[in-house]
Amino acid sequence: MDTKVINIDRKDIDKEALKEAAKIIRGGGLVAFPTETVYGLGADAFNKDAAKKIYGAKKRPSDNPLIVHIADFCELDKIVSEVSEDARKLMDRFWPGPMTLILKKKEGIPSQTTAGLDTVAVRMPEDELAREFIRLCKTPIAAPSANLSGSPSPTSAEHVYKDMKGRIDMLIASDDSKVGLESTIVDVSVSIPLVLRPGAITLNMLREVNENISIDPAILKKPEKDLLPKAPGMKYRHYAPKAKLVIVEGDFDKFKSFVEKEKGLAAGKKIGLILTEENKGKIEADEVEYVGSRLSYEDIAHNLFAVLRRFDEKNIDILRTQRAGFRRSKRVRGVREAKQNLPKRALRNKI
Repeated sequence: MDTKVINIDRKDIDKEALKEAAKIIRGGGLVAFPTETVYGLGADAFNKDAAKKIYGAKKRPSDNPLIVHIADFCELDKIVSEVSEDARKLMDRFWPGPMTLILKKKEGIPSQTTAGLDTVAVRMPEDELAREFIRLCKTPIAAPSANLSGSPSPTSAEHVYKDMKGRIDMLIASDDSKVGLESTIVDVSVSIPLVLRPGAITLNMLREVNENISIDPAILKKPEKDLLPKAPGMKYRHYAPKAKLVIVEGDFDKFKSFVEKEKGLAAGKKIGLILTEENKGKIEADEVEYVGSRLSYEDIAHNLFAVLRRFDEKNIDILRTQRAGFRRSKRVRGVREAKQNLPKRALRNKI
């Protein structure tokens, strides 16, 4: 299969070019497209054969449900049977945006899209290019991240092309994803909403809407083999680098001491370090990548997956980073929570 690439300027969206991509979706094909979180791999959410193609292209387990993307609120009625008051309040605050909700599905959604569950994961992206594409498709779009299953999610068209060339019909290429992290997933099909996957919308932010929201204990422990995951990332290795990532607790001096000791024990192995800009030049390793300043959660989030991919390309054997507190900044709420949740998930899924 040849993968056609079309370049679209977010500031001047070429609707005629997008119509070509939409035609592919309506014909049962696969199109990768940018969103504010990561690039998604899209197919018609109502086409069971198209959903099967997503699993094949990504080498994704078939019991891992897909997220359905909509452009406008009116499309909800096509895919969900009910919207609770809890769900409505979260939608009002965070949609369009990087939040996915688990809702009771309508009968018309094929089991291939929902992995056989009676619920469906739904998101309305903030990215206007993504929403315009969905509108032109005239159908909700099932779209997990546009990468090979298990590898770091793609935040650029280059990442997508490397993983999906020859596996999909088209790639809509544009700027890098603004947020750079997966969406937060909240289960609102239960009496008390639960966070099933941490992401760009933090627990503290969610609790400003509903103080009873909590994190599902299941995501903080090793999943059972027979688990039927309600959301991506709950069961299988997800957005993790090839090298084993270890997070070192404590201040930078402790981290540096830990790394120096490892150098002596890791003869013949390449060590990579993930650091913030504040520690630039303070320690050496085979490869060092900087994810941004501790003052900016947004920058770190934006750069994280790209950094993990660069380490994969450099065939790093050992990957280390420091878990440290953030300096307070008015720019971000929930900084410490979000930063610490994501590396822990990468680590847990790798082990």
